[in-house]
Amino acid sequence: MALGAGALIGVSAIWGWQPLTMQAEAGTAFGARVGCSCRYVAGREIGDCEKDFVDGMGAVSLSADDDAKSVTASVPLLSSTTATWREGWGCVLEPYDG
Repeated sequence: MALGAGALIGVSAIWGWQPLTMQAEAGTAFGARVGCSCRYVAGREIGDCEKDFVDGMGAVSLSADDDAKSVTASVPLLSSTTATWREGWGCVLEPYDG
């Protein structure tokens, strides 16, 4: 009986984890793209760019690499996505490696 309950809890945890990671991936992709455009197209400070986030993005944080003209958005332990400003293209997401 205990083994069955443990298996049920384990499956529930994994089942719930999948949507959470998918939401984190979508949130970091959106955050990286918005942050990159805010920083390298609009010329705003990276700390000011988080004001452009929509409700529910409180776990997403931004960091900028001014030498590479890129912004990385992260949700700790779940997802990280980088967008880089490219001449003629604007801010583009880097290929997903996960």
